[in-house]
Amino acid sequence: MPDAGDAPTTDRRRSPAGGRARRAGAAGREGSGDRPVGADAESDSLNGGGVVSRAAAPGDDRPAGGRRRQRRSGVDADGPDGGPARGRPGARGRTGWGAAERDDDADPDSVARSICLRLLTDRARTRQELAQALRKRGVPDDAAARVLDRFGEVGLIDDAAFAGQWVRSRHTFRGLGRRAIAIELRRKGVDDETAGEALAEVDQEAEEQRARELVDRKLRTQRGEVDEAVARRLLGMLARKGYPAGVAYRAVREALAEHAAELAEQLPSGDED
Repeated sequence: MPDAGDAPTTDRRRSPAGGRARRAGAAGREGSGDRPVGADAESDSLNGGGVVSRAAAPGDDRPAGGRRRQRRSGVDADGPDGGPARGRPGARGRTGWGAAERDDDADPDSVARSICLRLLTDRARTRQELAQALRKRGVPDDAAARVLDRFGEVGLIDDAAFAGQWVRSRHTFRGLGRRAIAIELRRKGVDDETAGEALAEVDQEAEEQRARELVDRKLRTQRGEVDEAVARRLLGMLARKGYPAGVAYRAVREALAEHAAELAEQLPSGDED
């Protein structure tokens, strides 16, 4: 008689008893909490007694349900400084955290360096912006000061260079005037002297030219004659972008005069039969 272990595979697949046994075994493994090799290693963690889904890494496309679970648990999205706006200290944001930042026993200087380097890879930042980010993450002030001083010595923090880049970018691409840019620099911790040197690149002639470009671009979409309401909207746009009243009025008046002349040229002449 052949040994039972030598039975054909087809007989085992066709055996109803064998199928029920395999299903029962699988159910037992699931009920016992055992996970098969190669299963997804992601697991929920505990946060104040509540179950929290894992934080998203860069490029992570989680379903909407996962994001809702994360918001309910108290771990919020990134704030203005690139880190979590609220939630427990050390909670991971969308951009992720370094190993040193997740370790509660890590050296404060190492944590501060890790945070600053991660924020500086996104864009240049002022010393005040980095100091605020470190304070929000609970880094001691003395450790933050040591790291920021060292970053300044090696040129990773340079408020003057930051101000120059900020002025050129905001004036060229966003069309902001000197006054609006100066307010932004002050909010970012750039002192008035450094901001004034950077803003010297945008003189009155440059402001007038940029204001006129903004008005002309708006008028290109305007059909027919321009009434007083359109003129008020153009003046309001320039005021919100930080242009002085005199510059705004000249730009709008000259642009409207040219626009009216172009419309008059397009009208048919009354002498034609």
